[in-house]
Amino acid sequence: MFTMVNGLQNYSEQAIQAARYIGQGFVVTLDHMNRLPMTIQYPYEKLIPSERFRGRIHFEFDKCIACEVCVRVCPINLPVVDWKLRKNKRKKQLKSYSIDFGVCIFCGNCVEYCPTNCLSMTEEYELSIYDRHELNYDQIALGRLPISVIEDSAIHTIPSLTHLAKGVMEGHSNSRSITKFVD
Repeated sequence: MFTMVNGLQNYSEQAIQAARYIGQGFVVTLDHMNRLPMTIQYPYEKLIPSERFRGRIHFEFDKCIACEVCVRVCPINLPVVDWKLRKNKRKKQLKSYSIDFGVCIFCGNCVEYCPTNCLSMTEEYELSIYDRHELNYDQIALGRLPISVIEDSAIHTIPSLTHLAKGVMEGHSNSRSITKFVD
């Protein structure tokens, strides 16, 4: 008889605990239902990328010494470096440099390990095209700096999702917590 009462008590405690978990989830659901929708009208409004955003790579032809460190540190051996040896100076002369952004994983290893800092990451992320072969950028295309999102007057920039104007969105904050039920 005592084991049956004990089992019934354990079962009821587990049922109450499950109801509390469901209640906590329901509180989160209700909290999200009260928020205004947050949609960014993409071509006309853009988010400003963070400082450490890894977009398209910018290449400076004059700084490159054709050491091929970028090729060695790339997980997929992506940059194609073509050079010729100048025998009178015993130095490599860079002929061409290209990166295929259709294959690039934007890891940033080439930028990080370049000894002459001829590679840098830009904030350009709009690389969509109709023909994937057009994503193979040579040194001329890599040398062009993109127009900054901040400097483009035709676009309304939004600093980040957490700093929108009040009334546009109630951002997530760490100070708010779900009410915990104490046994």
